Amino acid sequence: MSLNAKIVLRKKPNKEGLYPLAIRITKNRSSTYHYVGHYIELKHWDEKNIRVRKSCPNFSYLNNLLTTRLSEANKVLIELQSSNKNLSVSQIKEKLYKASNSVTFFDVAEDFLKELEVNKRMAQLSADKARVNHFLNFSKTKHLTFPEITEQFLRKFKSYLKKERNISERSIVNNLVVIRTIYNRAIKLDIVDKKLYPFGSDKIRIKFPETEKLGLTKEEVIKFEKVKNLTECEVHARNVWLFSFYLAGIRVADLLKIRWNDIYDNRLHYRMNKNLKLLSLKIPNKALVILTHYSVNKIEDNDFVFPEMKKADINNPKDVYNKVKTATRKFNSHLKKIAIKAKINKPITMHIARHSFGTISEDKIPINMLQKLYRHSSLTTTISYQSNFIHKDTDNALDSVIDF
Repeated sequence: MSLNAKIVLRKKPNKEGLYPLAIRITKNRSSTYHYVGHYIELKHWDEKNIRVRKSCPNFSYLNNLLTTRLSEANKVLIELQSSNKNLSVSQIKEKLYKASNSVTFFDVAEDFLKELEVNKRMAQLSADKARVNHFLNFSKTKHLTFPEITEQFLRKFKSYLKKERNISERSIVNNLVVIRTIYNRAIKLDIVDKKLYPFGSDKIRIKFPETEKLGLTKEEVIKFEKVKNLTECEVHARNVWLFSFYLAGIRVADLLKIRWNDIYDNRLHYRMNKNLKLLSLKIPNKALVILTHYSVNKIEDNDFVFPEMKKADINNPKDVYNKVKTATRKFNSHLKKIAIKAKINKPITMHIARHSFGTISEDKIPINMLQKLYRHSSLTTTISYQSNFIHKDTDNALDSVIDF
């Protein structure tokens, strides 16, 4: 019985004009192909030496993968010859598939994304799904296995994000965090050996770059409150922004879901979308004035205070997320126009309301109280966040040296 396996580039291109790498199984002049899940350009194939040329991106791990798949195929063929099993080439291919088939990165990624959807983490789902797609576009295969995700592979991915997609350093780190999260899940599921882990102090380090958190000063907020000649839409955007600011930067996703029956005894009672914490905050007088403005449209206690959620399917997390996203984009557009009219030379967005509260509070409020106002789960998070807005000590230290 003539039985052999060989690495080949199948001369049948896909829609993108790329050619599939495969292991050809031949028995008595009858052949079948076991595809490894990767495609390359024809110019990158070295027919003489039966390998991917160095001109091909990721040539090294592709050649290693081909060698591994060929070794697996030969092992199966030897076992079949030893047992004298007379199988067809299609049966041999099926046995080879079972022997080499392993759970891929994107199999685990799909489960990870489904879990986010089940838990109604729609904002994270939207962001992480895009990051998984970045990794898929880079790897050019859905059959990427965890052993293929090496330190070198991830460094090339970082370069790809920076050069090809023009992504910021912070966003690059966010992409790596998702990959690390999925890799850790695979380790816990015994899909991949922990020894192959590509992250760590001596490998791929994940360190978030410092970002500037810019907020409005007290004087700028006053200008924002008093600016005239606003359109109806701009007045609404300002009201929503100020309501967020007055309540220590309540996030827009939580703010838009506030109902009238969440407000009693001059307090707001609500559950945070981000960490599901149940909170109660006193409503400042300035915020009560804004509520009075919207109370004329109140029909029943279960109505939303702000109109953006009135047409949302509240039982459909995806629809709610889309409504919040659309509203935020609309608010930010109007806030930009208000900033111009108020002559504020800073970008104003909904999220800046939170930073503005931090800027004005500086070190005037005890850190444990700020933790409650910010609704942070950890005091460490509050300390790290507020450190972006406290400059008095460094300013005084600087003045003490050069003020002569």
